[in-house]
Amino acid sequence: MTVRQPDRSWAAEPERGLVLAVLAPGVDEADELAELEELARTAGVRPVGRVVQHRSHPDPRTYVGKGKLDELKQAYGDAAAEALLVDDELSPAQQRTLENALQARVVDRTQLILDIFAQHAVSAEGKLQVELAQLEYNLPRMRGMWQHLERLGGGTGGLGAGVGTRGPGESQLETDRRLARRRITLLRERLRGLRRQRDVRRKERRRAETPTVALAGYTNAGKSTLLNALTDAGVSVRDRLFETLDPTTRGFEHEGRRYLVTDTVGFVRRLPHQLVEGFAATLEETLVADVVLHVVDASASEQQLVEQIAAVDEVLREIGAEELPVELVLNKVDAVDALGRRRLANRYPEALQISALTGEGLDALRSRIAGRFAERFERVRLLLPYDEGGRLNELYALGAPIEEREDTPEGVLVLARLPRRELRRFAPYLLAEAPVKKRRTGA
Repeated sequence: MTVRQPDRSWAAEPERGLVLAVLAPGVDEADELAELEELARTAGVRPVGRVVQHRSHPDPRTYVGKGKLDELKQAYGDAAAEALLVDDELSPAQQRTLENALQARVVDRTQLILDIFAQHAVSAEGKLQVELAQLEYNLPRMRGMWQHLERLGGGTGGLGAGVGTRGPGESQLETDRRLARRRITLLRERLRGLRRQRDVRRKERRRAETPTVALAGYTNAGKSTLLNALTDAGVSVRDRLFETLDPTTRGFEHEGRRYLVTDTVGFVRRLPHQLVEGFAATLEETLVADVVLHVVDASASEQQLVEQIAAVDEVLREIGAEELPVELVLNKVDAVDALGRRRLANRYPEALQISALTGEGLDALRSRIAGRFAERFERVRLLLPYDEGGRLNELYALGAPIEEREDTPEGVLVLARLPRRELRRFAPYLLAEAPVKKRRTGA
């Protein structure tokens, strides 16, 4: 078929999109479709209407029932829409049926999210991951691209494959599929290479025994703003879904000890599995963290709060991070009134209430993070001879907080918090004398 494509060269006006959804009986369409409409706006599409059918399951061929399909055609024309946005992942057959019925582009939820990721990917790794996810999504849907040649694509025998039906259609389709599979293999190999590089950097961090914290949460919960507030990272914090795709790791110090914080891609309900697989290297930053800060938008409604927390927990389980210690952090409390804060405290008594925007609660958060790692270090006094100056360099390389240092005739006397696993290496230099009286910091 030939799909009608809008001419958008004359202006940068948002594309007009009609929203379609099949919802279970009793589900509120405004609440359920608010996220899809926000995704649409992020992708540069203006929702101009909704068509909703309440039924237990979508039709396997047409997605909506026959009567609703007629209503959809009328609503699509009346709204002067340029694309149909479906709040579900369509099967290839459903997508073709809707495209044929409307003679228009049909974009399902997965395709919409992939489009946003493609717009926001900045790094080479992010672009590779998006391309991989798009290819895996499009591979089973390639037949629709060659429908005009289907008459020629019958194969070599059997019903419907007789004389006059063999030709370039099937061969072109198979060629494209083969090229796509080859490209998928190449992308996976390139991402494996980038993963190996990332593993090297991780090992360096692990060797330094620097505590690592991963920020996880629903998209637009304020993770990047929190990263900036804790570390002065300067990452983008525009109010858009999936603004951050590439993991960003920065450090901050608290009471002489250094911590690393990594911001990862945000999650949504029904995050496409192609993205979970494609962004495995990015999501692995969560897996190698010592603790996960699950950042939640406290200004959301109670129902949204529950759904968003559940969605993030589901993705964490999917990537194998459910065993990691998690701290729930209620962000954006500057937008919550006193009553709302009390309700949050009652519902989530262990969670910290903070505002990354105003700085409220950040000192308590830093202390909570530090408390998680209090047992990792042991306070020790060391006397390092001058002829073994390399040992002092090793101490600094570990990231061990040096509280005091004094140059004495026998060597460098330091009071430090040493990672417990390194006690044996520095055992020959351990002292049990009185604390150092003279205080001087620096190398």
